[in-house]
Amino acid sequence: MNGWRITGAAVLGLGLAGCALGPSGQAPVMPEPARYAAGPPPDGGASAAGPELVRAHAPAAAWWTRFGAPELDALVTEAWAANPDLAAARQRLEAAREVLRAQIGATTLPSIDLGAQAARQRALGLPLTLPPPLPELPRTSIYDTFVGQAQVRYAFDLFGSIRERNRALADRVEQQSAQWRAAREALAANVVSGALTLSALQARLDILASVAAGLRRDEVEAVRRQALGAAPRAAVLDARRQAEAVAAQIPGLQAQALSIRHALAVLLGRTPDQAPEAIAFERLTLPAQIPVLVPAALLAARPDVQAAAAALRAAAHDAGAASADRLPGLTLTAAMGRGGYDWSSALSPAGALWSLAGGLTAPLFHGGALQARHRASLQAHAAAQDDYRSTVLAAFREVADALASLEQGGAAQAAGEAAARAARAAAADAARRAALGAVPPAAARAAGRQADLTALDALDVRAQRLLDAVRLFHALGAPAPDGA
Repeated sequence: MNGWRITGAAVLGLGLAGCALGPSGQAPVMPEPARYAAGPPPDGGASAAGPELVRAHAPAAAWWTRFGAPELDALVTEAWAANPDLAAARQRLEAAREVLRAQIGATTLPSIDLGAQAARQRALGLPLTLPPPLPELPRTSIYDTFVGQAQVRYAFDLFGSIRERNRALADRVEQQSAQWRAAREALAANVVSGALTLSALQARLDILASVAAGLRRDEVEAVRRQALGAAPRAAVLDARRQAEAVAAQIPGLQAQALSIRHALAVLLGRTPDQAPEAIAFERLTLPAQIPVLVPAALLAARPDVQAAAAALRAAAHDAGAASADRLPGLTLTAAMGRGGYDWSSALSPAGALWSLAGGLTAPLFHGGALQARHRASLQAHAAAQDDYRSTVLAAFREVADALASLEQGGAAQAAGEAAARAARAAAADAARRAALGAVPPAAARAAGRQADLTALDALDVRAQRLLDAVRLFHALGAPAPDGA
């Protein structure tokens, strides 16, 4: 009795020791920056013409609704529902979860199988002994067998090998889930960025069309003045050159706009001929506020960081399983059923069959394979730690870059808008003077054209600011969706 107690205590102690056979799997401690971007914030940056950056502990949900266009929300919702790549990733995630359920059920619970066999065979029996000089002759017999039994098999996880492998697979499923969330958020950012770029491009085309129309009028007037002898032929050629130079830009931009529309259609799960129309650019506004997460909250909100953390935990469990593989394993098998040479004997009390066996296997020599696998698992865990550090640093850098662009662009947007207002005022003044006959109509058109060109510069800056805001929202992560 005391021997059983000592043996049980030893097995229990070894089993508990298996809990610490591998690394902890905890993410390495990373330094938290006091401020994401290098250097002090610029004077008059984001506050001059842009969103207010507020310290936050949770990411913004449905951040695209803050740009003032309900169409963006509809586009993102449609993309999440109909994008085939995202749907395929979701199906693969569900398949991985089912594989996890299958492995846990197959390794943590006993397996029970039922079998039945009916056979008729002719087999050798004992040889017949004949008097000399005749040789011995084999004897054969024909008989039937009927067997039915239930078999039970269970492997005891004494040192945690099965447990560690199951946990590693569960962490890899969590990694895949985080990767799916990352793909989902990237799809939303791509849809919003594409829609904003298309809107800005369509606004640029409208301005260029206005400029080209004004230059065509200048060309017509130059031709008329040449016919009257009031202008040289060089003035006509110069007006035509300017008109053609602006007109030459339009087809390329139109092709670019169509390409963006086609790309958006594919993201939405549509065919290119069903591409969405551009949103009016003047309806788009920079968000009034953008919540900038503290570093600790950023790591929890970024799905790529969560995926790297799950991969690190899986590598730690793999190392624990590799350690446990070098220790003994215990397997119990049992079978019970009935059998006989006919149905009556098989169903009689004499036909009862059963077996019970326990096997203890301890690895003795495998050519150094077990030790090499253990060392490889430790190296893989160390690599996973470095991958986690790299992912965290990349997350900090993405936020820092987006913040720097948004902050530095504030002053540029304010200056561009001021220049556009001044150019519009000058064009209005020139139009009034032309109406009074103080200046020729061509001078008013030139002032209007200059206002349009200045508006193009302001448009580019504002469009970039919108894209920088999208980039920052995406870099800050998002809440995990329900059921992820």
